[in-house]
Amino acid sequence: MSFSLSGKKVWVAGHRGMVGSAVMRRLSDEGCALLTVDRSQVDLKRQSEVEGWMASARPDVVIIAAATVGGIHANSTRPAEFIHDNLMIANNVIDTAHRNDVEKLLYLGSSCIYPRLSPQPIPEDALLTGPLEPTNQWYAVAKIAGIKLCQAYRAQYGRDYISAMPTNLYGPGDNFDLMSSHVLPAMMAKIHAAKVARQDSVTIWGSGKPLREFMYVEDLADALVFLLKTYSGEAHVNVGVGEDVSISQAAATLAKVVGFQGRFVHDLDKPDGMPRKLMDSTRLLSMGWKPRTSLEEGLSKTYQWFLEQDTLRKKRG
Repeated sequence: MSFSLSGKKVWVAGHRGMVGSAVMRRLSDEGCALLTVDRSQVDLKRQSEVEGWMASARPDVVIIAAATVGGIHANSTRPAEFIHDNLMIANNVIDTAHRNDVEKLLYLGSSCIYPRLSPQPIPEDALLTGPLEPTNQWYAVAKIAGIKLCQAYRAQYGRDYISAMPTNLYGPGDNFDLMSSHVLPAMMAKIHAAKVARQDSVTIWGSGKPLREFMYVEDLADALVFLLKTYSGEAHVNVGVGEDVSISQAAATLAKVVGFQGRFVHDLDKPDGMPRKLMDSTRLLSMGWKPRTSLEEGLSKTYQWFLEQDTLRKKRG
């Protein structure tokens, strides 16, 4: 099938986040009218506010990129926020989209929806086949519920609501706060600070052995627009690059990009998380889409953005 975005009103929920802003940039080439609303005006966790805004704005297409997200530390210390916020966002936006006759909706999940000991690479049908990774189970449960909501509204009302499961993401607009960020931006911030301070070592959480797949956010945005235009199925779709690296390898690539020549020290008292998390993106790749950005190229672009933002912060005092 082919779904045209030209002339459609497209609401990107979460447009200020890393993923949402990348999707906004990609959609600027599609001839559609972009709708946004700031969280100070509409709290997506409050149903009445979502209903009021959507009834007025009347979007034709909705992309749910809004979420409460974070790394292992954030998930471990804020479990109630992670499950509550993400459940409410999915429920309020998907149900209100149905009630306002939204033509197409794309819900973004996460690779952490899969069981801790999934087969590798992880196929879509591994969902709900085993226990979740304890360090992110709260977020995962909420994201699984969002997928099932899309499938339920499709089954009962015939809605063209689809779901995509991105792998680990990074890029411009990422969160670099050490207490709440994911592994790549956290390591980038640490390595940059060590370079500036002329330190000879950087401490990394865990053993460095876990394997992770990393995707540049601009590639994700391109994949999502591709799915909106070409996919209309009940099953969720994995979105990844098809290869993984160890945390130690990622750190070494970051050191090269940043220009840090020191050594890495592993804090073995910190958890590793899942031992491996590589997604099987055969379904997406077989449709004719493929990623364009290598890890080193993506990290270089991200670091350039990081430096520009650091310069702006210093100018503002």
